[in-house]
This record gives sequence, structure tokens and C-alpha cells, in this order.
Amino acid sequence: MNGTPWGDRAARRARVRGALLGGAIGDALGNPVEFLSLAGIRRAYGEQGVQGLVADAEGAVGRVTDDTQMTLFTAEGLIRAHSRARPEGVGGVETAAVRNAYLRWLDTQNHLAPPPRGGNDPVRTGWLRQQRFLYARRAPGNACLTGLTADHIPAPTGPLGRPGPVNTGSKGCGTVMRSAPFGLTGEGAAAGFALAARCAQITHGHPTGAFAAGALAAVVAHLLEGDSTAGAVLRAMELLARHPGHEETTAALRAAVDLAAQGAPTAEKVESLGAGWVAEEALAIAVYCALVLPGADEVAESLLLSVNHSGDSDSTGAVCGNLLGARHGDVHLPSSWLVLTEGRAVIAEVADDLCLEFERAVAWPEGRYPVC
Repeated sequence: MNGTPWGDRAARRARVRGALLGGAIGDALGNPVEFLSLAGIRRAYGEQGVQGLVADAEGAVGRVTDDTQMTLFTAEGLIRAHSRARPEGVGGVETAAVRNAYLRWLDTQNHLAPPPRGGNDPVRTGWLRQQRFLYARRAPGNACLTGLTADHIPAPTGPLGRPGPVNTGSKGCGTVMRSAPFGLTGEGAAAGFALAARCAQITHGHPTGAFAAGALAAVVAHLLEGDSTAGAVLRAMELLARHPGHEETTAALRAAVDLAAQGAPTAEKVESLGAGWVAEEALAIAVYCALVLPGADEVAESLLLSVNHSGDSDSTGAVCGNLLGARHGDVHLPSSWLVLTEGRAVIAEVADDLCLEFERAVAWPEGRYPVC
């Protein structure tokens, strides 16, 4: 983002905020219905399904899940890696920094409040881990939990498409739902794609999980630059095609693009793309919903379409929200939903910090984003 005119900076910041806040809204919309079938959703909420934020099993409205939690820690890891690389002139620290950030997220799943730091522990540091709303366990993915117990830091360079050593057969949507920030740094679609794909293998070893995460980052990067949703998806598919083993992810995206051209959206059409439990299906559902209702005045309708199906509604809602926010900016997010979304002030603050870090050299207050 260095050298970007002020007007463009304002547009970028609105899109970065939109991507993170939109993801949180979609997550909160889908959270209460994540494990319901479409028929069950309709029985509970009417033929149109949920039409806004509804209470979860504990009666709370607007709660976010591990999707938003991990997305915030992805952004924090990227900020800390870039902050370290600037003065030290070193590269290749991103995968280690992102893994450390995910270990901070793991603390939120294993503790009720921020655990104390011991000695010179490089993980239990920084301000984000102190945010109490993050200390909530809401059906996190098993591969994310178990993968972080393995001591694996993906190599910062080298070919993509090989199976990873951690949860080798897993391509769960946990890779995709956390990966929008890789496309929000302003460093380009190819860089975001590669880093998202590498960091996916911190927890998930299947190449499709990595490529779906990379494809989301690439789409978001193109949207950040002002591309249309259709253009951004097609450019991401061109980038995917350069890598061996891309076919499963490309086929899912092609199905979403073709389906969006087939008239008015329905929940049944969404379900024809899968349930969203695996990475390429979650990405395809989110992309379809963003493509078939592309207007700035259709954001709410698109988000509702992305969660009213049998499957991983919070993840598909979160990824769709990432896309819609990156396309239209935070100003077009439904305000009545935004004000009820858990942690929105912290989410906006992380988004602004991500922009600042990649725009110019920032002297962060001591302890905010320490070297890790």
C-alpha cells in the first residue's frame, strides 16, 4: 500500500473493514443454524429461513465463532510478521508468526480467560489475546485443534500442491474461513494466494484445503483493488490453474460461477454445491451467493442466502461476508446486524491496524504487536 493516494487509502480501509466485519456478521447469522438441515431451518424460522440475527442455543444474539476468532488471529499474525520484517530486513517469517497467532487462538479454546505468560514465552503476548469475548468455544474444527498440537511450521518458499504432514487427508473448511486477511495486505493476489496456501498446512494437509484458502485470498486481493466479484473470481481461477493439483478447487469455483448464471437464487441451488464442511464447498457456496446477488443493495439478501442451507452455515456465511465486505466496503453492511455483532469494535480496530501496518512504518505501543 506504500505510495497509495489518500482517496484510494480510504477506499481500501473501508474494504478491509468491510471484509472483517462482513465476515463476522455472516458468522453470527449462521452460528445458530449451523447444525440444522434446510428443512429444520424452515420448520424453526419459516419458509424463508432465518431473516436476520437470531438467538443461539443459549439465547444470545450476534455471537461469533471460531471462524471470526481465527480470522482475527490471522490478521494479527500478519501484522506482527510485517512489523518484524521491516526493521530487521528479514523475510520468510510469516508462516511462523501466523502459527504463533493460531496458538494464541488455541489458548482461547482451552482457557476461560487469558492464561498468564511464563518466562520469555513468545506466544502469550500482545493485546488481542486479552480480549475476553474471544475466550469462547463454539464448535471449533477438530483439524484446527489437533493440527496446532503438531510442531509444524510450513516452509516459506517452495512449490505448492504437495500434501502436508499435519492432518494429511483433511481439507476441512477451517483453512478457508480464516484466510481472508491474506488478501487484505495490499501485496497482491499471487502473494496472498501463496501465503494462505502455505499457512493452511499448519493444520490441514490436503492440497485442496490449501488451494481453496489461497483462492479466497486471491479473490479478496482483487476485490481490494476494486475489481468486480465476477472478475476477481475469474482471475483467481487463472492463478489456481498454474498449480498442479488445483482441479478440485477449480471445479468447485466453476460450478459456482455457472450456477450464478442460471437465474434467480434458491436454497436448493446453494445445496447443489455441497454442504460447506470441506474447503472447496464452503468457498463455492460463498462465491455463488456473492455472484448471484452482486449489488451493494443486495448484501443482506446475499448473506441470508449463504446461511440458509443444510451444512456449515457459519463458515459459508463468514466467507460470503468477507467477499461482500471486500467488494462493497463497511458502509454497505446491514447496520442493524452490525451493531449486534459480538466484538465489532475490536474487529474494526484489527482491520485498521492491518491497513496501517502495510501502509507505512508504524511505531506500535509497547506490547501491542511484539516480535514473535
